[in-house]
Amino acid sequence: MKQHRDYPVAVVTKKGARSVEQGHPWIYDTEVISLEDGWENGGLADAVDEKGKYLGTGLISERSKIRIRLISRNANDRFDQDFFRRRIRYAWEYRKTVMGSDIGCCRVIFGEADQFPGLTVDRFGDVLVTQTLSVGMERYKDVIFPLLHQVLTEDGQKISGIYERNDVAIRELEGLEQNKGWYPLDGFRVPESTQTEIMENGIRYLVDFENGQKTGFFLDQKYNRLAAARLAPEKRVLDCFTHTGSFALNAAKGGASHVCAVDISQTALDMARENARRNGLTDRMEFQKANVFEYLTQLEASGAKPYDYIILDPPAFTKARKTVRNAQKGYKEINLKAMKLLPRGGYLATCSCSHFMTEELFVKMLQDAARDARVQLRQIEARQQAPDHPILQGVPETDYLKFYLFQVV
Repeated sequence: MKQHRDYPVAVVTKKGARSVEQGHPWIYDTEVISLEDGWENGGLADAVDEKGKYLGTGLISERSKIRIRLISRNANDRFDQDFFRRRIRYAWEYRKTVMGSDIGCCRVIFGEADQFPGLTVDRFGDVLVTQTLSVGMERYKDVIFPLLHQVLTEDGQKISGIYERNDVAIRELEGLEQNKGWYPLDGFRVPESTQTEIMENGIRYLVDFENGQKTGFFLDQKYNRLAAARLAPEKRVLDCFTHTGSFALNAAKGGASHVCAVDISQTALDMARENARRNGLTDRMEFQKANVFEYLTQLEASGAKPYDYIILDPPAFTKARKTVRNAQKGYKEINLKAMKLLPRGGYLATCSCSHFMTEELFVKMLQDAARDARVQLRQIEARQQAPDHPILQGVPETDYLKFYLFQVV
């Protein structure tokens, strides 16, 4: 590095440098050979290989195993307001291109895929809901959040407030406290309610972004719900792990003769029932509070096959590589039961939202389940997350959602 730099230098192992050069933005603590004095937790450092070649500039995390998260590979970047404004505009212009008229409800920033490592920003109408999961983004949020509001407002978007959902345990790995609440924007009064109504695929939802899972609503399945709905006309549908009813509502709106939505959370079911009422779909929907594993077991034991279309949208059964084997068992159990419950010619929608459950593992699990159920799967579609959750090549953590539609034959 010939030019003067203002940031402490981290020398990275050959393995770490190779990973960075292949596109991954993370440098682990075991890959840092040395770090110059003067660094600060959440501050910036230049990463170089053992020969001094510049690799990128990133945010230091003192407590995380991910020691440096790169935010730039350009040695000429200056990390001021203009830098972050450009990054936000770049992310927003991308959403406008790939989401078109669906930008009213979308993921505006998807962490590493948008070069904001550890930051999630979802838009629900006029509210932005954030999760800040790295100490570096926590340090820079007072620069980033006002710029988010400014960039979207200048583009003609109405944004009434930014709500922080930092009530997640992973923050503790970064030495950060859990909290939630409105972010103070100068000159703006925060909205009175932490619930808002959104429209997705022509369906109205009440979103509780203070207490709902994650940021309040799962936006990544937006177009998968539409794909699932196309198979629904005249079908009797069982939607498992319905949460607030998104797949069930899409199926009902798509023409299903009857939809049973099952979830273990009464709070989620109450919201799903309210969403059905808002959309005039209560006449063809029922809601069951039950453990899905037990519910499917009871249906199987009854010998009845009351459904010709089953949708499986479970939570992530694994959030770590060491628990993948147990997760495979859980995925296989529900898929095997669903395959046995469906009549020949019935339809199955099934997915996994864990990146540790790779596509290869998921497909093998489905094949094993089909063999044990003595059926064959005729694939209709294989899909991933919506494009507002972009997959960054070379960063497998951004490639997490597997979604399949099958006919059981």
